[in-house]
Amino acid sequence: MAEVLYVEPVIRFCAVISGDAQIRRRAIETLESHWGEIFHQSDPLPFEAGGYYAASMGEHLQKELIGFRQPCDAAELADWKHWTNALETQVAAVQSAVKSAVESGPERPLNLDPGYITQAKLVLATTKDRDHRVYLRDGMFGEITLTYTAKKWVHHRWTYPDYRTAAVAEFATTCRNHLRANLQGGEGFRRRG
Repeated sequence: MAEVLYVEPVIRFCAVISGDAQIRRRAIETLESHWGEIFHQSDPLPFEAGGYYAASMGEHLQKELIGFRQPCDAAELADWKHWTNALETQVAAVQSAVKSAVESGPERPLNLDPGYITQAKLVLATTKDRDHRVYLRDGMFGEITLTYTAKKWVHHRWTYPDYRTAAVAEFATTCRNHLRANLQGGEGFRRRG
């Protein structure tokens, strides 16, 4: 019989995507108040996505990656995605209510993509099923977007172009190093006796 081994905690992160810097800033503040202290934040990065989001989110989108200080349990990934989806809906409703008759804006002003980083991988939550994603629960899937191999981050055939950049690799490395420091410092959880 296979023995259940210790499962290491992960570093939770979230990609915050919007064409409006104020919406990104307010979303980051909300994420921090809900998930705890941010220890690392990327500069705003261009988010192209081949025009896929242009109709619903507008042009000139930018993405900021936010890493949270406290290591946590990867089993909660589906809950994180449900919560961020609800926050997106709330922000869209507020933005819609404040628009004037002559002012227009995107129907989806904010996109939040939560995930986590381990010593070996970067995982994203998604509502979309594909051949390379595994079902978690409650309509949510997980995707291994990047793998840490031979001391570098490696992408896969399905990895989104915006996750193939040096800036994302730097962010993921910083989060990975933070996790390793916590594990080496004895701050992990679910340790076997």
